[in-house]
Amino acid sequence: MISKVKNAMSTLVGGMMPSGPDSLPPRFPYGRPDFLDLTPELLQYSTEHASRPVLTLKRGSRLPWGTGYAEVINAGKSMLNEDQASCEKLFVKKPSSKHRNSTLLEDNGDGTGIPLHFWGVFDGHAGSGAAIMASKLLHRLIRDRLGEICHLLENPTSAPPICLAKNGSPYQAETKKGATQEPEDPDAVSDSTIRFHMEKVVSLESLVMGVIETAFKQMDDLIEKEKASYAISGGCCALAAIHLMGKLYVANAGDSRAIIIRNNEVIPMTNEFTPESERQRLQYLGFLRPELLGNEFTHIEFPRRIQHSELGKKMLYRDHSMTGWAYKTIVEDDLKFPLIYGEGKKARVMATIGVTRGLGDHDLKVYNSNIYIKPFLSCVPEVQVYNLDENKHGPDDVLVMGTDGLWDVTTDREVADAVTAYLSCCDPSDPMRYTLAAQDLLMRSRGVLKERGWRLPNDKLGSGDDITVFVIPLAGHESET
Repeated sequence: MISKVKNAMSTLVGGMMPSGPDSLPPRFPYGRPDFLDLTPELLQYSTEHASRPVLTLKRGSRLPWGTGYAEVINAGKSMLNEDQASCEKLFVKKPSSKHRNSTLLEDNGDGTGIPLHFWGVFDGHAGSGAAIMASKLLHRLIRDRLGEICHLLENPTSAPPICLAKNGSPYQAETKKGATQEPEDPDAVSDSTIRFHMEKVVSLESLVMGVIETAFKQMDDLIEKEKASYAISGGCCALAAIHLMGKLYVANAGDSRAIIIRNNEVIPMTNEFTPESERQRLQYLGFLRPELLGNEFTHIEFPRRIQHSELGKKMLYRDHSMTGWAYKTIVEDDLKFPLIYGEGKKARVMATIGVTRGLGDHDLKVYNSNIYIKPFLSCVPEVQVYNLDENKHGPDDVLVMGTDGLWDVTTDREVADAVTAYLSCCDPSDPMRYTLAAQDLLMRSRGVLKERGWRLPNDKLGSGDDITVFVIPLAGHESET
């Protein structure tokens, strides 16, 4: 039976799996998150677009903090569910001499070091390869980079030193011998080191944020590097939450979203990165490096496409330096296709992609051209911090993380109201309460299949996208410390 299912899955995956002697093997095989522990039969069942079955944690399974999880495949826009997710507990420790040059190793399980909890959702596009790879490795990259500053994390009351020696210990620049001393000035800073170069104080929180940003860039570089040896399809938006030493660091590169619900109050923890929200950054790059536009696009935005008969007339426009609009005389160059075109969910960069940050997409080109889009896409996340230790949390206070399939049809307020209402009716001792809340959220956004497609209770279209949801209890860390 298992071999039949494997053959069916191989047929289902089709072109995404290597075929032929010259094909590269996948970096990781397709599958759903390991913590779902799906049988081959359930894995195949999860790909049915007609019924769109909801996958949740099995009763008896437990994620860190009692986290809840649910997912569902799209209504047919791609053959497979291109979302991925990961939830891990790791330990940050100084790299040993044995493993100093090794990275991405699994935790050895001895439970020593500084605890780190990681949740990630990865919304893939044009294939699931990049999303799968990021879900397997991003948390390890973050742990490894934090390990390099573990000695600083162990002393959180001191500001990080400005400079480190090669061995990682603080380095203090020496004052040159024989240097002439300036006459005493009563208003001058007395410390000669500070007087020589005023140093900016950098907080440990800012250092951790920088480590996370760097790890995202390294993840993107690793995908590009390994594409030479493996088949790694597409790209992905990446949203991660990292709990370290009493703080939640929420890092977002793409259009997934995270909100904190505390006492039924909504606290947004992410901003979405789309062609519209990052218009000025994209236009500025096109202005600085017009060769990236391939003589096919213009970095200037107009309210609509310009017709040839409108040459010499004045039309509303805006460029990278503008928030508002002004008039300009139309010239021949303005007839090129706009770098950013469309509105809302239909806005695209180079008429191709609707997100502007994420991982992967190194081979993505404008259709039927040799123009690469990757230079306009950033892998750097925006990191926001929430201090868990400074706030008291009840059992109904949660962090909700979801791919855009959830938020396309459900507002932050609607999500908060739904989660609060559902949890208030659940037994606080039920270990499945957060998974059931995630399932309820997902089903609200998916809707019910009717004659005219998937519909919400108000008869509006439900989400036809892949949907992935974490519901993370903020009081969960207290039970594990």
